[in-house]
Amino acid sequence: MKVLYFAWVRERVGKAEEQLDPPPGIATVGELMAWLAQRGEQYAYAFENPKVIRAAIDRSHVRADAKIAGAAEIAFFPPMTGG
Repeated sequence: MKVLYFAWVRERVGKAEEQLDPPPGIATVGELMAWLAQRGEQYAYAFENPKVIRAAIDRSHVRADAKIAGAAEIAFFPPMTGG
């Protein structure tokens, strides 16, 4: 699956996107964030507070308990404000 990072998540990870194949036990967005946080210092910094990170699967906003099976693209980004 393609994983996209936006705003300060991208800055902390050090890349805008990457192709990943998470282990079979990773079933939800929350589990994916926890797995990513273990991939190195930059990922740990980016995902140190997963409750503030928003996610989208195939361009639809989802919660941390959303299943990732079959997802082509998952995006992570900080909360956004608008006006």
